[in-house]
Amino acid sequence: MPAFPAVLAGTMARVFVYGTLKKGQPNYKHMINTAKGLAKFQGRGRTVEKYPLVIAGKYNIPYMLNIPGTGHHVAGEIYSVDDQMLQFLDEFEGCPDMYQRTLMRIEVVEWEGKGDTGEARAAAEGIMECFVYSTTTYPPEWVGLPYHDSYDSSGKHGLSYILRESRD
Repeated sequence: MPAFPAVLAGTMARVFVYGTLKKGQPNYKHMINTAKGLAKFQGRGRTVEKYPLVIAGKYNIPYMLNIPGTGHHVAGEIYSVDDQMLQFLDEFEGCPDMYQRTLMRIEVVEWEGKGDTGEARAAAEGIMECFVYSTTTYPPEWVGLPYHDSYDSSGKHGLSYILRESRD
């Protein structure tokens, strides 16, 4: 079954978030701040391929290392975003230096996306392409960190995310 494209009609793009931008996580506030653009929650999914999701650095930031076939199927949320929000996310994620925005195949686990298009209905039962912020620019020792299948800042790992405004 072919994956559905990440860029939708009307210049909306699909983005898969797996870290601090998910609902209930420290940076979710940016996803609902319409001054930064529009982000509409569509559903939950997980990467078709396995990737290492690590929590690294002195601020306990979640990173998906772009090493396909290693790690876990990473769980996250699917959003449709407008160009303004996509540009904000690129800046927020330090793209292209810290993270790179690439297309990945995402398996839909739960779909809330509303729409009368055949694509939306088919997407609810399959795989779609989404933009994902992963990284190829990481210290080699990060490959040896524990791999997670989902991220929660207050998870049992004990590595709470440090908000930008709280960093020294």
